[in-house]
Amino acid sequence: MLLHKKKVLITGASQGLGKEIAKGFILEGADIFICSRSIDNLKNTFLELKKLASQGQQIYYKSIDVSNPDEVNDLLNEFFNKFNRIDVLVNNAGILGPKGPLENANWEEWLYAFNINFAGSAYLIFKLIKRFKQQNNGCIIQISGGGATSPFPYMTAYASSKAAIVRFIESVSIELSSYNVTANCISPGALDTRMQKEVLEAGPDAVGKEYYDKIFEFKKKGFSPFHKAVSLAINLACGTKLQKLSGKLISAIWDNWRDFENNQDDLNNSEIYTLRRVTEKKKQ
Repeated sequence: MLLHKKKVLITGASQGLGKEIAKGFILEGADIFICSRSIDNLKNTFLELKKLASQGQQIYYKSIDVSNPDEVNDLLNEFFNKFNRIDVLVNNAGILGPKGPLENANWEEWLYAFNINFAGSAYLIFKLIKRFKQQNNGCIIQISGGGATSPFPYMTAYASSKAAIVRFIESVSIELSSYNVTANCISPGALDTRMQKEVLEAGPDAVGKEYYDKIFEFKKKGFSPFHKAVSLAINLACGTKLQKLSGKLISAIWDNWRDFENNQDDLNNSEIYTLRRVTEKKKQ
């Protein structure tokens, strides 16, 4: 079992990708603490996970809003009352936020989406970074998305927050590089989640015809599979497969990440799989 007895905290874990990652980690032997805003969904997910768990595996849950620092502090107090360390943090909590032209957005809703997608994840890392350094070991996995790598008109809160969190992870990964702690982002692809349902329900006038048509086509032909993102998360977390790779934004669907194992030092010394501006070579 690749994650035997590892202590894991997963946000946004009551449904969608967070829930699937929790299932995958349980099957690999991890002890996990899951959280999300919806207590009802959390309870149902907890019961599903208990059915998958082996004897002695520990699973806990707590309803919180990651954009609220006080609630995050309470979460971490409970986590460390249950576990004596943290091996893996999976930041998955996120929302689309306002959809439509920026000038029509409710600014409070816009900021709330940014705070969940960026500040919520950043604050958890801020609170845990000293412990990771003291342990001299650990893994941070940030779920990002297509909003980080290309413009998302009509969903500016989502796009800007996702780009911000990727650069944050790149920066933190350098601060942690001397402490045997890795930090990477996963772009999971277009998954069949509530976010895609939101897009289709909002319609082309709200999210833009091009993006609406793209998601509608995925619905007809099939969304990206969950298992690829789950498998990538397990490989980053296990401490044996991709234990050196850090500061990268990896597509679970398009990047040939299973071949990274033998090239981790070279990848870490390059700007590939990062947010960088492509510049023209200077003439000699």
